[in-house]
Amino acid sequence: MSRDARRKASLSLGNGWPAEMFLDGFRNGFGSLYEGWADRRGCDSFPPSQIPLGVYTHINFAFASIDPVTFQIRIGEPSDIKLYKQVTLLKIQQPDLKVFIAIGGWTFNDPGPTQTTFSDLARSTDNQNKFFISLSSFLSTYGFDGVDIDWEYPEAPDRGGRGEDFANFPTFIANLKSHLSSTGGRNGLSVTLPASYWYLQHFDIVKLQKSVDFFNIMTYDFHGIWDKGNKWLGNFLNAHTNLTEIAAALDLLWRNNIEPDKVTLGLGFYARTFTMTTPSCSVPGCTFESAGNAGLCTNSVGTLSNAEIADRIEKDALTPIHYVDAAVKVITWDDQWVAYDDVDTYKQKADFARSLCLGGVMVWALSQDSKDLASSRAIAAITHRNIAGMFLEMNS
Repeated sequence: MSRDARRKASLSLGNGWPAEMFLDGFRNGFGSLYEGWADRRGCDSFPPSQIPLGVYTHINFAFASIDPVTFQIRIGEPSDIKLYKQVTLLKIQQPDLKVFIAIGGWTFNDPGPTQTTFSDLARSTDNQNKFFISLSSFLSTYGFDGVDIDWEYPEAPDRGGRGEDFANFPTFIANLKSHLSSTGGRNGLSVTLPASYWYLQHFDIVKLQKSVDFFNIMTYDFHGIWDKGNKWLGNFLNAHTNLTEIAAALDLLWRNNIEPDKVTLGLGFYARTFTMTTPSCSVPGCTFESAGNAGLCTNSVGTLSNAEIADRIEKDALTPIHYVDAAVKVITWDDQWVAYDDVDTYKQKADFARSLCLGGVMVWALSQDSKDLASSRAIAAITHRNIAGMFLEMNS
């Protein structure tokens, strides 16, 4: 498929490209992220024993950290050690499953001791060697098959980046891949990419492509409370996973001749929410006053998990509105506005990914699903995967 053909399909949201040779149209399969803190939530907790078998081919455990002085890999929380084993043990009953450790994440680059750690790592081969040795031991000890590097974001001045990061990051990733390949196994390597051009421009994706198995592109969080005060966006009610914006974001990849089968499309198991300025004005073009109210269990303003959305729909007997072009569902009550995905919109986005011959889809985060696994069941349905035996029974 030529670059121009990919661009045309992306921008027109076309479909129909043959992909019989791949796993239901996807070469890399179906990925997901498991939040290490999901087991510690006060309600709607999601221990590894709830992860459905048979749906996902890859699970990234989020997140591990890096010591900013020694450059040794660090566990996120002491309780994560138990969870590592529980997640990697899922491979016993699902042999095709690969489990990666995800390193970094948004808060890793917040102001604090680790804000420049990725940058410090990428600029020094000595620091890299310390990290590589530590990482190999970590992967072997806990049974991980590879690593996802989630640097948010190189070169970006508001995220602790340096101008040299653009050139240093691909070299670091190439060195990492070489080291992992020399260990005789546990050599999976992915890099997480933003969908926002503001941040994506700081990644040398052409050189990175040579070393990674695939890119996980975060095609969500296009909009949120941060739009307020932004002169280019403004405080308008916009869905954070609008398909039209996803298509435009991917266009930058095609302009750089990124191979589509190395791209995994991100889906959200959560919503970005708003408090409407005027409750009677809830359609596109209307405005918001502030972030939506915090959910009982996620306890974060402007966000609701799919589990909390399902509870709200049932409690208030809400009727969602399906915006087909954007591939999102919207519910409203009182002064609250919520845009989210369900089986219908997941199918639209998966069909879109197939139309571009993308390598797969991935979700953030499977641990925000409801107890009946409605969202994972939706993914299983649209990818024709089977939930086999439901759960692996494990002793804690």
